[in-house]
Amino acid sequence: MIDFTPNPIALSIGSFEIRWYGIAYVAAIFAGAWLAKREARRRGERTDIIVDALIVIAVAALIGGRAYHVIDQWAYYKDHLAQIVLPPYSGLGIYGGLFTGLLAVVWLARHYKVSFWRWADIIAPCILLAQVVGRWGNFMNQELYGPPTNLPWGIAIQCQNRVAEFACPAGSDPTATLGQHFIPLFFYESMLSLVGVLVMLFLWRRFTARGRLLIAGDVGLLYFVWYGLERGLLEFLRGGWNWTFFGIPTAQLVGLGAAAGAILAILLRHWYVRCHPAAPTEDEAAPVPPAEAESKPA
Repeated sequence: MIDFTPNPIALSIGSFEIRWYGIAYVAAIFAGAWLAKREARRRGERTDIIVDALIVIAVAALIGGRAYHVIDQWAYYKDHLAQIVLPPYSGLGIYGGLFTGLLAVVWLARHYKVSFWRWADIIAPCILLAQVVGRWGNFMNQELYGPPTNLPWGIAIQCQNRVAEFACPAGSDPTATLGQHFIPLFFYESMLSLVGVLVMLFLWRRFTARGRLLIAGDVGLLYFVWYGLERGLLEFLRGGWNWTFFGIPTAQLVGLGAAAGAILAILLRHWYVRCHPAAPTEDEAAPVPPAEAESKPA
């Protein structure tokens, strides 16, 4: 059993606080950027646009993620409206961030005149890698956990961080754990996402090329299949949902819906390619040599 309960605040200077959640968010961005540059160079795509694009995507994802969280927790925020926009931004909903981040990627692809589908294949594993890192911010906040467990890797959760379903008895010390341990869903999601990164990189390198099994964009769509199923299954273990639809967690519905939609999109795109064999696909375009990709103007 893991009895360590982290302090969510990494550093305090007067009233100014630096939280581990924010550090994890920044670390996640750097991890995704590192992989994006590495894969873009490998695939002969431009690397000079990554930093500028990353800023746009990160801001868009922050706005969308915050909006999703506020809707999820509206029962609280309706009485604390100022906290919607004031830091610390310790609450982010990943589906909101994915939606606005996707819109940003579409705009960036048009702005830089690059292939959206080829870059989708690059970005997808980078997003998952960012989630691998970022989920540890949930650990520092003592959130994203499941029901009580006796498993050796169960984590302690202080009373002040319990959802209503697992609340401590009235009058308990807010910092007490009462010797209880819970399923670390953040860890499950982090590790499943890491496996997803490896699978996506393998599939692209092994099966994406002219005449092979996959076409450009398949790996990008696979992200929604992988994470949708991953999140949809883990939601069965999560307690304390606040946003539900007919009693079903909204995150589960969105995840499974996104997975089904992505599978349908993959099938339809392959059907179109088979029916129009003469039509060039983006993955058949000759890749830009790495040296040339580095020298292109922004």
